[in-house]
Amino acid sequence: MKRSGTADLKLMGGSIPTWLFDRMTRLSLPIVETILMEYGKKEFLIRISDPFWFQSFGAVIGMDWNSSGVTTAVMSALKKALNPYSKELGIFVCGGKGKDSLQTPAELLRVGDLIGLDGQELSRSSRLSAKVDSTAIQDGFQVYMHYFLVSDEADWSVVQQGMKPENGRARRYHWNSSSLKSFVEEPHTAICGDHQGDILNLVDRKAKPTQTSMLHIAQEDPAKILAEIPHMKLPNYYDVKDQDVDIKRLGSILWLAQESQTQTFEELLLLKGLGPRTLQSLALVSEVIHGKPSRFTDPARFSFAHGSKGGKPFPVPTKVYDETIATLRNAVEKAKISSTDQQQAIKKLSELAQAAESDFTPTTVIQELVQKENEESWKYGGRTIVGYSKKVEGNRD
Repeated sequence: MKRSGTADLKLMGGSIPTWLFDRMTRLSLPIVETILMEYGKKEFLIRISDPFWFQSFGAVIGMDWNSSGVTTAVMSALKKALNPYSKELGIFVCGGKGKDSLQTPAELLRVGDLIGLDGQELSRSSRLSAKVDSTAIQDGFQVYMHYFLVSDEADWSVVQQGMKPENGRARRYHWNSSSLKSFVEEPHTAICGDHQGDILNLVDRKAKPTQTSMLHIAQEDPAKILAEIPHMKLPNYYDVKDQDVDIKRLGSILWLAQESQTQTFEELLLLKGLGPRTLQSLALVSEVIHGKPSRFTDPARFSFAHGSKGGKPFPVPTKVYDETIATLRNAVEKAKISSTDQQQAIKKLSELAQAAESDFTPTTVIQELVQKENEESWKYGGRTIVGYSKKVEGNRD
């Protein structure tokens, strides 16, 4: 067992409005279907266990890029989107938040019966992963959300989150089953976070003598082991700032999204007719589907696909969002009947943008892009939790 990483995030409240969550669900399904068709179930579970990919996925479907709410949004959307098609897709999402998390073992037993896996063993893995992060690792974060994703090939990942209300932070833990060794000796690839003093880590290899002693002498105090490894720590502010985005990566996507480029590149002709704003979103969605792990070090970049409910960096462009969903959904359906041309054109978007990066010279800064998006938000049905964007006199047409 390897825990693939942790992420520290600002603890943010507020519910996801129905108009946005519905779109998150409808976009999540074709994204996952494409990953499954192109790369397989094991690869999808590996990606879910990467905290940087996970955060980027949350941003591209319209969640605040650095909020702890990304965990709820992504996992709720995936459970609602995938489970009606679980037998067909071969991926099952179990668990939830609060009381729902306690139902995970029972859900896994039902999944095991349905597809012929050992439900008892899956339930055991669920309970142990939760126990390690809430008890064996005492870092001050209390786990309150637990999701268990399993394939019909018996590969699985866990995404769970803990909170520490006193300092307004949340911590997300990711697990993946691909290198199972032991739950009680070095099960993690990282145990990390802001320095808050010593933490109690009873599954560190150095704690083996302590484990042995605890078995024989229950009253003996276990050793405290400090483990600090760099990880993804996101800022407390809502805005997207220059330092949060690789401007060469984003700039090359904006360049490629110009209408003239669909005429220039033969590979993009099948996307002709889509406006530059939709191409921008599709290119970022394409990278979430096809990008390499190293491409997700700046998850804030993916918020330039569909903004967020809080309007940071800009309101959700609902018209663009719906066109992105329709285009990707259409490509997936065609791919199911052996017509993959449109799928390949969408994949080519991210490939061409990446190829352009090496020679690309940014001519703008993030705040200029944010200003432009906000000024033009009314054109694309821009919407936040407080309502639709309106045209401001004097803004560009």
